[in-house]
Amino acid sequence: MRDLLDPKNDFVFKRIFGSEENKDILLAFLNRTFMEAGEPPLTEIVLMNPYTDKDSPRDKQSIFDIQAKTAEGKLINVEMQLFNKYDNEKRTLYYWSKQYAGQLEEGHSYKKLRKCVTINILNFSILPNDRYHNIFHLREDHSGITLIDDIEIHIMELSKLNLQHIPNEGGLLNWLLFLKSEDTTNWEVLRVNEPALSKAMTALEYLSQNAEARRMYEMRQKALHDEASMLEGARAEGESIGLAKGMLVIAQNMMNKGMDFPTIAELTGLSMEQLDKLKQKH
Repeated sequence: MRDLLDPKNDFVFKRIFGSEENKDILLAFLNRTFMEAGEPPLTEIVLMNPYTDKDSPRDKQSIFDIQAKTAEGKLINVEMQLFNKYDNEKRTLYYWSKQYAGQLEEGHSYKKLRKCVTINILNFSILPNDRYHNIFHLREDHSGITLIDDIEIHIMELSKLNLQHIPNEGGLLNWLLFLKSEDTTNWEVLRVNEPALSKAMTALEYLSQNAEARRMYEMRQKALHDEASMLEGARAEGESIGLAKGMLVIAQNMMNKGMDFPTIAELTGLSMEQLDKLKQKH
C-alpha cells in the first residue's frame, strides 16, 4: 500500500468525516466527543455543507470545515487545523458568533436561536494545561452556574497525545490517536476499542490509493504550508516594522498574489473595510 495521506489535512479530513456516505463516521466521533462533555448521544445529524467534487484545493472559496445540525436544531462546526494561525481563541469566538447570529433572520425572535458547538482539532498546543480535550461553556465565576447553554467550544490538541498510553477501552482518545496518524501499528487496537473507526481507516486507505485524491491532497498540503509560511513571515515582519503597519504591508503582498479578501482578513486580522481602503489606495 502507498503511504497513507495525513488525515490532519483538512481536505482529507472532510473527505472522511464530512461526506454523506460517511455521515455515520462523523456521528460516532461526535458522540464520543459529547460523552466526554457529559451530554446525551445524538441519534441523527444533517450535514449542512457535505463534501462534493466542488470542494477542490484549486478553489480558494472551498470550505473544509464540517457543519452539521442535530434533530433538535443544534448547530455543530468541526474544523481541523494543521498549522497555527495564531489568535486562535479570538478567531474561534468570532466564527462561533457568526454561526450563532447567522441563524436569526430579520424580525425573528431571539427564542429561535439554537445552541452552537464549535469543535477545533489542533495539531499544536495553545492552552496552558496537559489536557488534550478542553471544553468551554459560559459560567459564573464563583458559583459555577451556567448563564446560558448556547455556547460550547471544544479544543482538542493532538500535540498533547505524546504522553498518552494506548487505551484499552472505547472513547474519544482512540479517534484522536487515529487522526494524529503517527503510528499505524496501533490501528488494530484502536479498531477493537472503537469499531466505527474501521470505516474511517478504510476510507483513508482508499483515498491514499486514489491518484486523483492524492494529487488534490498534495495541492492542498502545499497551500497550507505556503499559508503557514506567509503568516509566519507576516508576524516576523510585523514585529520589525510595527504590527499595524506590518499587517498592511503583508495584506498588500497577499493582494498582489491574488489571494481573496476573506482569506487575507482571516490571516492578518484586518477588517474588510481596511482591505477595501488599502486596495483603493494602491
